[in-house]
Amino acid sequence: MSVTSLLIPSLHWTGARGFDADRKLIDRALALGVGGFILYGGEVDAVRQLIKELRQRSSVPLLIAADMERGAGQQFTGATGLPPLAAIASLNDPDAVRRAARLTAREARTLGVSWAFAPVCDVDVAPDNPIIGTRALGTNAQRVGELAAIWIKACQSEGVLACAKHYPGHGRTTTDSHLELPTVDATKQELFDVDLIPFRAAIAAGVAAMMTAHVAYPALDASGVPATLSREMLQWLLRQQFHFDGLIVSDSLVMEGVITGRSEGAVAVAALNAGCDLLLYPGDLEAVASTLVNALEKHELNPDLVQQSERRRQKWAQWASPPNEYRKPSSTDIAWGQQLADRVVRMVRGARPALQSPLEVIVVDDDTPDRPTATVATPFVDALRADGWTVRVLDTREPRESLVPMIALFGEARAGKGRAGYSDATQALMQELCDEMPDALVLQFGHPRLIRELPGARAIATAWGGEPAMQQAAARWIAR
Repeated sequence: MSVTSLLIPSLHWTGARGFDADRKLIDRALALGVGGFILYGGEVDAVRQLIKELRQRSSVPLLIAADMERGAGQQFTGATGLPPLAAIASLNDPDAVRRAARLTAREARTLGVSWAFAPVCDVDVAPDNPIIGTRALGTNAQRVGELAAIWIKACQSEGVLACAKHYPGHGRTTTDSHLELPTVDATKQELFDVDLIPFRAAIAAGVAAMMTAHVAYPALDASGVPATLSREMLQWLLRQQFHFDGLIVSDSLVMEGVITGRSEGAVAVAALNAGCDLLLYPGDLEAVASTLVNALEKHELNPDLVQQSERRRQKWAQWASPPNEYRKPSSTDIAWGQQLADRVVRMVRGARPALQSPLEVIVVDDDTPDRPTATVATPFVDALRADGWTVRVLDTREPRESLVPMIALFGEARAGKGRAGYSDATQALMQELCDEMPDALVLQFGHPRLIRELPGARAIATAWGGEPAMQQAAARWIAR
């Protein structure tokens, strides 16, 4: 029995060094016998090569995970990026959800990624939620459950584990668990009638894994601990009442929602004792591993739970399809993914104005204001230029020649951002720009409901998110 096999450290791609920056971490992790890795970024060929190396060097069968709510292209350059789940759900086309999951899993499997951290099963209850937003499949719990079940079945039919997150529901939070511990004050009945419905649908669909929320639910556990550390929510409710026997994986251990006031090692011990099987993204891998080994030796960790967790991990690592080219995505599949992105771009206020080349694009970045403006909309601008358009990218301070320029507004719910909508400064700037240019088209790379914060804009289109796939889809929408 090896408690270190319950650790899932993270590996990050950097533009300058690829995965080489994490070489020492890789060596230490494999020596410890970790049970898998979560990958962030990378070019598809490099990802494929890295995963092959990890599997060959590991002493245990590995689970290789990635956040792929928006397709494999969300993480890996060269794979297909897809719209956010909310955008796909807005089409009212269950087959689109099915095909999106299938394409995601097929591309993942050919790379060697065996575990998709998707779908999000949180119900979009609170519009001011700073972290869920377009990640959710909708506001109706029953519908979210139905679509999540479709996604799960399609993904797992391709031999890739799905993961329902964030149990028992992150949709009501109004603070970000990356920054602090949110508390959901809903009653037990409200949670059962809404928030838990998609997770029960996921269980019925045979989902391989659940990811816990670093959120407190006093109605489910009066102690006020986050779900990740709650025996009431994991052992009693999820295991015994809901009869879930798949993997329970914690959300990232470095998030303030679970780490505040505790050491990372203490969190890891508490999470395993509460019922988590796997611990995601330890910040200090060796310190956490040492703490777990010592806790097991001192009987501060339940050895029976550790053994059960290791058996589940092995079962699902062996269940997943090995990397192979069987039923790899066809050119038709990939073209369909692009068409799906095109389908969700649309006007959400006013009439579409006539735009033509040369086009001036004013970029307003509410996501990362310190980024150079010229780089924010690069995929959008490059796609227009490839289509023959002349495009001039401006920041808000540059002189404008056109009377009808376009405003590209970037503002999504993001980890660590701490708010769902636009900042006061962004709203004031947008009002000023719209007063100066009342006929300008605002192309919003964010949730359509944020138009409520843009009262001065007459014409607004939505592209749902600012990832390259959606910027390119928006460019095709402009050019057609």
